[in-house]
Amino acid sequence: MKQILTVAGSDSGGGAGIQADIKSIHANGGFAMSVITSVTAQNTCEVTSAFDLPIEIIEAQIDAVFSDFEVSAVKTGMLSSAEIVRVVARKLHHHSPAKIVVDPVMISKSGFQLLQESAIETIKSDLIPLATVITPNVHEAQLLSGLEIQNVKEAEVAAENIHQLGCNSVLVKGGHMEDETSIDVLFSGDKFWFFESERINTKNTHGTGCTYSAAIATQLGLGKDLVSSIEAAKDYITNAIRHSLEIGHGHGPTNHFYFL
Repeated sequence: MKQILTVAGSDSGGGAGIQADIKSIHANGGFAMSVITSVTAQNTCEVTSAFDLPIEIIEAQIDAVFSDFEVSAVKTGMLSSAEIVRVVARKLHHHSPAKIVVDPVMISKSGFQLLQESAIETIKSDLIPLATVITPNVHEAQLLSGLEIQNVKEAEVAAENIHQLGCNSVLVKGGHMEDETSIDVLFSGDKFWFFESERINTKNTHGTGCTYSAAIATQLGLGKDLVSSIEAAKDYITNAIRHSLEIGHGHGPTNHFYFL
């Protein structure tokens, strides 16, 4: 079984972060391993608090995984400070996994700041150049590119801009755009691909970005090329949203095991 590592924050509500990643990885056929960077007090309504783990513990977790497992792919999520970004980037550069999916998590669905503003430049300089693909949503892509995004054409321009930071490919997710369908834009440096799905009318979308990027990482780890990996992950997240769960009193989670 292919072994996939997620480096991200913990969500006590179970819908996003490490918890969503682990479920997504297993649902897509991988074996999940985790490095926890932060612990959040969170539910479907809000994030009430967050605590970053000591750098030494983050480093030790990464080294422990790579010293024993054959890591086929890595996905990064919540890396809240410049210091955490730097140490994760340094360790990934050292261990050199074949595939790295960077999900530049910046803000929770409830509006809680999950990334310090001072860390954005460190993500640009240290982490993005290591990425097989980076998967920003519209808000994150705007912050990384400095451009306004309201439609697919503007997402294309932003993807080109972000690609100049040194990553292999950029996937700007269209879930927050206002098109009739959800269109994700992939740019590889010389070509665009578009991944379209129906826009499902539900408030239960907690953890969709985490789930999607973890699915992409797993598909890459299974040996698929990037386009095929995104196609499989897009189909998976669309169905997970379609069968989302009415849990809690806010934005409920996706259903990671909708097929069971």
